[in-house]
Formats: sequence, structure tokens, C-alpha cells
Amino acid sequence: MRSLHAQSHRLSSPKEQYEILEAISNSNKSVPAFHQKLNDSGISEFVTVAPEILQLNIGYMCNQTCAHCHVDAGPDRKERMDEVTMQACLNALKKYSFRTLDITGGAPEMHPGFRSFVEQAAQTGIAEIIVRSNLTILVANPSYNNLPDFFAANKIRICSSLPFYNSVRTDRQRGSGVFERSIRALKMLNQAGYGDPDSGLIIDLVYNPSGAFLPGDQTELEKEFKVTLKEKYGIVFNRLLTITNVPVSRFLDYLITSGNTEAYLEKLVMAFNTATVEGLMCRNTISVDWQGNLYDCDFNQMLGLKMKTGQKTIFDFNPEHIKGRSIVTGLHCYACTAGAGSSCQGTTT
Repeated sequence: MRSLHAQSHRLSSPKEQYEILEAISNSNKSVPAFHQKLNDSGISEFVTVAPEILQLNIGYMCNQTCAHCHVDAGPDRKERMDEVTMQACLNALKKYSFRTLDITGGAPEMHPGFRSFVEQAAQTGIAEIIVRSNLTILVANPSYNNLPDFFAANKIRICSSLPFYNSVRTDRQRGSGVFERSIRALKMLNQAGYGDPDSGLIIDLVYNPSGAFLPGDQTELEKEFKVTLKEKYGIVFNRLLTITNVPVSRFLDYLITSGNTEAYLEKLVMAFNTATVEGLMCRNTISVDWQGNLYDCDFNQMLGLKMKTGQKTIFDFNPEHIKGRSIVTGLHCYACTAGAGSSCQGTTT
């Protein structure tokens, strides 16, 4: 099996990615359509409940170019949410009873309106604001060095990717020197109170495998991470969230280039677990892209699969009109239903 950094042929569009996956389903009986698998498992309707989480991708610019990134983010990406769309998102927070605002990217901190937006969102009284930080942005240059204090002042929950507790596996997936910079950033966050059970400031780490296989047991991996990071670096954190690699964007490129696409999909299908379905993030999450378009999840967003509803953007959003809608699915959904399940909040069972 090749490294995740194997040269990619670069898929040209979300539509092409989706068509490649569907072609596999049509030609391989071991990889049935996801909706068919649900039906065969006794789930005739796959619908949403009332939305609780508003997840915003505010831009694709990032200081890293991670090999597994399903957003295809990097320093050369210019897409970012404009002020009008950000205000529409704030209006939705004020008007409707979301429990969580989940801000992602790219590196969302690189958006020029990031801090102002976070402060305004905090003033809406929403129960929880999550920022998905890649950690290294905190030490990228001096203008970001005070972000830990900014996060703490606004009671932000931080979710940060750390592929492993050593440099070899982390740098292989995310680039040379990333592990060392991540450790520096984690120490900064600890100094700001993150990970201290008495502070109320939460820092969760996110783990995903470095190849075409499923993550290990979340509870056991969390124990390993906590012991090693504490003993070697004096670092503490709250939870480890394990996420299965979804066959989208750069990871799909890797699968195709390394000849693992069908084998990986077959592995996901074999690991399908009906018990994961109820807790899938698409059931209670609204995903919004940088242009304000609405999706059932951020993976559908990356494949251009919009909601099955008359409402298409955050500008005409009303949760009462989309509750109970059918969720748009594809072969990539098997990643979220394999094993113990996978979501932005870790396992679902």
C-alpha cells in the first residue's frame, strides 16, 4: 500500500467523484447503494430530526495541505464566506434554537472576519461554539499567537486534529514538522486553561487512520493518547474523537492512486452497523458552505449533494420546513456507519 502522500491524479470536480463512487456500486455487487443497504437492514425511512447543530464552512484557505483532507483545503484556496452570508448565519442563530455552532474550514481562523463573527455568535447566547482548529495555525505567525486567550474569553470548545501521539505518523499524514508545531500549540491552549477540568474549557483531539482501514476503539485510543501526551509533553485534553476516513476528495484520490478504492468500500460495507444510524450527524445537523448553500452534512457538501428541500440557502432557512426531510445519501455514507460509527463528534454508538 502506498503512503497517503502518493502522487494524486486530482479529481476534477465533486460530480466526478460522486460518479466514480456510483460506478463502483453499479458494477460491484459487494458494494450496494447505501439506501438499499438501509432498506435491507429494516430502515425504510432515513430522515432528519429537528436541527440542533449549525455547521459552517467559512472558507477553504488553510496553512496546511493535509493528505487526507476531504475539503481539499490549502494556502492557495481563496473561497471564503462573505459578510452578507455570515450575517445570515448569525440571524439564523438568533431566530432559531440551535444548541451548537460548529465553525470549520480550511483553517477558519484565517478568515479575516473570524474573530468578529465568533464574538457576535457568542453574544447570541448559543449554548456551545466549536472551532475546528488544525493547531498549527496558532503558531503560524505572531498574529495568531493570542488565539488561545481569545478562545478562552469566548468559551470556545476546540476540536483539533492530531493523527497520532508521535511525529512519524502525524507528519506522514499532515506534513513535515506538523507534530512539533501541534505540541507547541497544545501547550499554549493548556496554559490558557484548556483541558483543566476546573476551567470548563474543552479541548478535544480528533484521530483518523493514516491509511485505508478503520480506526481502532475510541476509548482505548483515548487512554493511549492521554498517557503518552501527559508523560512525554505534559499535555492534557478532554476527549479523543475517532473519525473514519471518508472516500471524498484527497482521500479518494489516494484510494484510486493506490488501487484501494473497491477494497476500502467493501471493508466499509462489511463493517456496516445498523446501531450507528440513529446517531449520525446528518440527522440533526445543517451544513452550510462558504456561499450559504445548505447540505445534510459536510461530506455531501464536498460532493455537491444539496438537501432534498425547497430551501437551498441559509437566506431562506426555516427549521420547521426541513425537519423530517429525507437525507441525501451515497456510497461515502458507509464510512459513517462502519464499526462504532463516525461523526464530527466521534463514534455514534
